[in-house]
Amino acid sequence: MSSADIAATSEMDHLDQLGAKAFDGFLVRKDLVRKYSRQYPVPTYVVEFLLGRYCASTDPSEIEEGLQIVEKQLQGRTVRTGEEELFKARSRDQGSVKIIDIVRARLDTRSDSYAAEVPSLAIKDAQIDDELVRANERMLTDGFYAEVTLEYDPVIAQERNGRPFSIAGLRPIQMSNPNVLGILAKGRAAFTTDEWRDFLIRSIGLEPTALDERAKMVVLLRMAPFVERNFNLVELGPRGTGKSHLFQQISPYSHLISGGKATVAKMFVNNGNGQRGLVCQYDVVCFDEVAGVSFDQKDGVNILKGYMASGEFSRGKESIRAEGGIVMVGNFDVDVEQQQRIGHLLSPLPREMRDDTAFQDRIHAYAPGWDFPKLNPNEHLTTHFGLVSDFLSECWSRLRDGSRLAAMQNRIHLGGALSGRDIEGVNKTVSALIKLLFPDPEMEIPDEDLEWIVRLALESRRRVKEQQKRCLKSEFRNTHFSYTLGLDGVEKFVATPELHSDDAIDGDPLPPGQVWAISPGTGETGPSLYRIEVAVGPGSGAKILNQPVPPPFRESTKVGEQNLYGRAKGLVGDRDPRGHEFSIQLRAMDNDRSGAGLGLPVMVAMVGGLLDRNTRGGTIIIGSLNLGGSVEMIPNAIAIAELAVEKQAKVLLMPVSARRALNDLPDDLWTKISIEFYKDPEDAVFKSLDE
Repeated sequence: MSSADIAATSEMDHLDQLGAKAFDGFLVRKDLVRKYSRQYPVPTYVVEFLLGRYCASTDPSEIEEGLQIVEKQLQGRTVRTGEEELFKARSRDQGSVKIIDIVRARLDTRSDSYAAEVPSLAIKDAQIDDELVRANERMLTDGFYAEVTLEYDPVIAQERNGRPFSIAGLRPIQMSNPNVLGILAKGRAAFTTDEWRDFLIRSIGLEPTALDERAKMVVLLRMAPFVERNFNLVELGPRGTGKSHLFQQISPYSHLISGGKATVAKMFVNNGNGQRGLVCQYDVVCFDEVAGVSFDQKDGVNILKGYMASGEFSRGKESIRAEGGIVMVGNFDVDVEQQQRIGHLLSPLPREMRDDTAFQDRIHAYAPGWDFPKLNPNEHLTTHFGLVSDFLSECWSRLRDGSRLAAMQNRIHLGGALSGRDIEGVNKTVSALIKLLFPDPEMEIPDEDLEWIVRLALESRRRVKEQQKRCLKSEFRNTHFSYTLGLDGVEKFVATPELHSDDAIDGDPLPPGQVWAISPGTGETGPSLYRIEVAVGPGSGAKILNQPVPPPFRESTKVGEQNLYGRAKGLVGDRDPRGHEFSIQLRAMDNDRSGAGLGLPVMVAMVGGLLDRNTRGGTIIIGSLNLGGSVEMIPNAIAIAELAVEKQAKVLLMPVSARRALNDLPDDLWTKISIEFYKDPEDAVFKSLDE
């Protein structure tokens, strides 16, 4: 396919057109990037650097012209396997040659000078000027990609132990525009939040229309360490989901360590020469295949643990501060449910880390890698426009300065279950996500967007806490993370979906108007679990949303509604229930669908919705009312208790009249659930709702 054909093979959609207007000169077609990065032995961001220089346009003719230049440069300056001697010969014949490669350097103490390594040409001892090394210190750790001018001196070649090759000049492959954040902030204003999120996802080469909401959340969490200092992230999940791609291909400010030994000297500081390590030189250091990572020194994990907590490490008496975030990515060999049965969701970490709750506490966020699909190149990789990687990575690096937590002040209040480390983790994630989605500090953040960000931050930190709880239950008992939006808002709880589902009874309080209930059922079906959900709005009366409405549930609703009206003063005080409309939905979880004998749970749900009070977590409510307000006898109390235990409820709330019937409940079931009794409907409401 010719460059002209390539330049014209993508139709622009709405997001492309928005990007073209907002970021003229900073866009590149992502499928072009993939074409060239597969052909030449360099990372994606190197190809994008050249495409951004010559093809940052949406005009097919300009793209075609730029592609010819890029192709010529990549052909002439990248060294394929087997071409090493060809490039060395060119350098000798022409005096110098320009190549694109990683440049590394080391101090040669025998000659008291620096020696540079050019891996693609297998040159390990090229001369390089001291000033060039001092200006680019990253070449002393693991090096970086640059456009290199390599010279050859035939006179030196004839000397004994001569070093004829020298690096006369280099240009790091990264952007140097000082106003990148101004350009980013101005361009962002043209997008809605959802559009901007999708545009960011396209900018790293993925197609957002092929990803669901959960997968997009994973992508944003992967981006977070690039914009927040000392951000520690873990992502574990199935193979083939592109976990390490972002950390290897998109930014020159990140460094990927593949599974194997990590040295303390390389990571932190070389005590021999004082050279600072990767965490000082890069914004993000990512351990790939983390299960196989180990340190060369026994205290390596402890140094890492201390660094993840404080951003500092010691070298003798000196304490060194660094800002590089630690990311760990790895694979599950089994599915999430199986992983939780055989251990916990941090089990794939190395042995020294997996059950160390103090180490786990240093992790700010745990991205659910199992929510991201296995990458299908034809489906998940975009053919549309996105920001040029070197522009994007430069913006991300500069966004690391400062925090954006001020956006939460007086708007979001975190719940009491969060420890100091939990709050730190949530705050860092919130700050990072705000920087990504609202890079302009002056831009207003709507409540719904801030709430989405806070929920994601709470979920990704709670996932860490849940694994700590599995390792040491006594110390990490309370994992019910919550937040309140505004001073008068309702406390809302955030679950981790892999541990909690709508069909199971978990310990988190339910939102106002929602209750778990068990119906005594009919003779054929026996007791069955239901979830009742009531929404309160303007109007009057009770409206059942189920179609068709089961007649027994219509009766339960009528009884609950009339009892609420009759007992309004004792249940809701000065509020007038007749001045509100109650929209009621019944969700049947078992075989019985009738909704019989649920009058009391319906009344509790209506009161909770009217008072804006959460329902106690892990609680199932039992009670059949009559129109006179009496609680009817329960015919099958033991069967109900057995079902509640099966559903993993923590508390079963029953009328006191059922106490004698429960005498025959087996002893082992009494130890698995707390059974509480109420004396009348008001007492039931009081014991059902959170204070």
